[in-house]
Amino acid sequence: MDAKEKLLPWHITNSELLLDRSPWMRIFSDDVQLPDGRIVEGYLRLESRGYVMVVPVDGENRIGLVRSYKKGVDGIDIQPPAGVLEPGEDILASAKRELREELGCEATSWQSLGTYTISGNYGAGKVHFYLASGAHQVVEPDPGDLEEQEVVWLPREKVHDMWINGKMKQLGSMAALGLAFSRLSSNDTPPEPGEG
Repeated sequence: MDAKEKLLPWHITNSELLLDRSPWMRIFSDDVQLPDGRIVEGYLRLESRGYVMVVPVDGENRIGLVRSYKKGVDGIDIQPPAGVLEPGEDILASAKRELREELGCEATSWQSLGTYTISGNYGAGKVHFYLASGAHQVVEPDPGDLEEQEVVWLPREKVHDMWINGKMKQLGSMAALGLAFSRLSSNDTPPEPGEG
């Protein structure tokens, strides 16, 4: 393909709702027309609310994680605090709420690590990653989730070793930590409060 050739989007010509579990998930079967005119019938598309995930770092250079059973991996896993977006909620406000609920913490500085589509082929909503520096406990954790969980603060180097060795089972955790480690290594001085 010529590097100057423009890539064109697909167009939905028909859409059928297959499953509606609002507000959590909806699955569609789309008929799509490719740029060359071909029609692909029954291409699946998944809509979900999306979620936020926060990598909190405290004054002792430790990272706060949550250890709990996760149905999707059918086992115990460890991850940064995370949760679904509430309808109409500001994304940064959601991240701050999740940090407070799951770890009982607030942070002095927030940096966005980006927003990403969960699945390039099916959609499945978006994930919003944040780095929260200067995390400090202000209340007892109260996640209100279905699962029991344990809050764990580990030295940054230990979490990095776990990340390098694939000790987390969820892609979101691996991505959030990778982005956080990249940001932390390129800027080991904490950002100004409110940055991000």
